Amino acid sequence: MERVPQEAGAAEARGAVAGRARRFVVGGGVLVVVAVLAYWLGSSGGNGEGAAPRPSATPTPSATLTVAEVFKRVGPSVVVIQAGKSLGTGVIAAEDGTILTAHHVVKGTEDVTVTFADGTKAKAVVVSSNPKRDVATLKPAKLPEIVIPATLGGAVAVGAPVVAIGNPLGLTYSVSTGVVSGLNRTADRTTEDGDLSGLIQFDASVNPGSSGGPLLDARGLVIGIVVSIADPGGDEAFAGIAFAVPIGTALGGDDGDGPPGDGLRI
Repeated sequence: MERVPQEAGAAEARGAVAGRARRFVVGGGVLVVVAVLAYWLGSSGGNGEGAAPRPSATPTPSATLTVAEVFKRVGPSVVVIQAGKSLGTGVIAAEDGTILTAHHVVKGTEDVTVTFADGTKAKAVVVSSNPKRDVATLKPAKLPEIVIPATLGGAVAVGAPVVAIGNPLGLTYSVSTGVVSGLNRTADRTTEDGDLSGLIQFDASVNPGSSGGPLLDARGLVIGIVVSIADPGGDEAFAGIAFAVPIGTALGGDDGDGPPGDGLRI
């Protein structure tokens, strides 16, 4: 029996298997190349510049608010104060409804009525008063169903934007904007009251009725309590210069000192 044909057949069979193996390997290689190419094209957009950058974390929202957003946030904390014949403004400074205002708004009278943003009216008593700093706190006899205190505190810098909310000339819940014009200003008052010092100077429009209202920064934080305006013409008209007691001082901090600036209590 000859074995050569069998060996030749075996060799042919091995060659066929090897050929199929090579075709399989080549085919598999092609699939790998295609897969890599598809990933590369999908990642780089087909421009050959490399893989797309990894997604970044969601940006932290800016703390700065628009004026409309500041008013929406702080408006419910602002109150109208009627003290005898005097009209002024106040801001809810605590969850128990304590109102912070200017001393001269409630000076010399026990007939104090506050009107909250939702229309709730209540009698109020003066629980503390500091004529030297021209600040006072009021305790209402009744509170609205929802009490929304303002957030107090914030850094003050010359040139920073500010918002004032108040009741100038009886125009309740008026909003004006400006910037911090200066720090550590002094406003003249009567000999009895003494000058006010360490004040924030700003140029947001305020007028009689604005006193006691909040001066706010761009985040809606109360940085001061409005107390006076410059009145070079003696006509009680806003001349572009207003003053506020810094919130730290209003809450019992240092009085401060600074260059002079004529002031009229409003």
